[in-house]
Amino acid sequence: MERQLTRRQTDNCRKAIQTTQLLKRLQDHALNESEKEVMTSTQIRAAQILLDRALPMLSAVEVTGQDGGPLDVVVKVTPHAGNG
Repeated sequence: MERQLTRRQTDNCRKAIQTTQLLKRLQDHALNESEKEVMTSTQIRAAQILLDRALPMLSAVEVTGQDGGPLDVVVKVTPHAGNG
């Protein structure tokens, strides 16, 4: 029995395919592998804007304690009720 995709699933698939195509095109441009067509600065910027919407930006996060000092970590171990 064939299951049909919902509208949301279809939209998510389209977005994933478009994102993959943008990444491939930018990678080809960056690695100078696209001899047919060179991307203009406007095309590169447009691809960047679309990718910023589709992919989360990864950034470093530093966790510190009070006043930027070391972080105190407390680990509590509780025995499992079945082990004992």
